[in-house]
Amino acid sequence: MTIAIASDHAGYELKSKIKSYLEQQSIPVDDFGTFKSDSVDYPDYGILAAKAVAQDKADKGILICGSGIGMSIVANKVNGIRAALCVTEEMAEMSRRHNNANVLVLGGRMIDHQFALKLVDVWLNTPFDGGRHFKRVNKIHQLTGR
Repeated sequence: MTIAIASDHAGYELKSKIKSYLEQQSIPVDDFGTFKSDSVDYPDYGILAAKAVAQDKADKGILICGSGIGMSIVANKVNGIRAALCVTEEMAEMSRRHNNANVLVLGGRMIDHQFALKLVDVWLNTPFDGGRHFKRVNKIHQLTGR
């Protein structure tokens, strides 16, 4: 499994910690930036990681900005992306079980890194339930044309 990861300046520190954590678990990570804490525009980085997931160059993605809202909006503009901004373990679990989310979004200014790592673990280790949820996920793509 390969993870596409990206952040803006507000998510840079958390992105670095998550990236190291994943690499310690031998999970390959493609880092789409930013690579420093200088102010940048989140769409420039979020779109690259989201497109990597949509084009099957990465299996899943993790995006981080200050609140997580901007990255969520950007990612969900990409055909085939189901990005979920998660702030609780239950949200991370349900985003996978019911929505088959392929991008996890976190707010770098909203949660500490230890809790973020818990969310990453839950999200990566929760399978999609399929069944009636498969029909609903398909319906989203049919309704939106993506």
